[in-house]
Amino acid sequence: AEASAEELATVYSERWEIESVFDELKTHQRGPRMVMRSKSPDLVKQEIWGHLCCHYAIRTLMVEAAQHAHRDPDRVSFIAALRIARRSVGQGAFSPSAA
Repeated sequence: AEASAEELATVYSERWEIESVFDELKTHQRGPRMVMRSKSPDLVKQEIWGHLCCHYAIRTLMVEAAQHAHRDPDRVSFIAALRIARRSVGQGAFSPSAA
């Protein structure tokens, strides 16, 4: 009675968007078997913030790439973007000497 069927359908799809983000963070970015290394509550918070900042940076790159290609950012694969970012970092593409 308080929400229309259309509103409920919209909220339902948004709920699955956050579940997808949790999957990206826990399963793909961090890894399913990786345990937080920090031993104190403050350092655990810092580690979580690091993971969130990394996720945000990858998502930002995805949006910029999608805009450049005139594509919908929701159609860009997080897993592919994560692999590209890892490969770029591993090759030193982000080092000061690469500029």
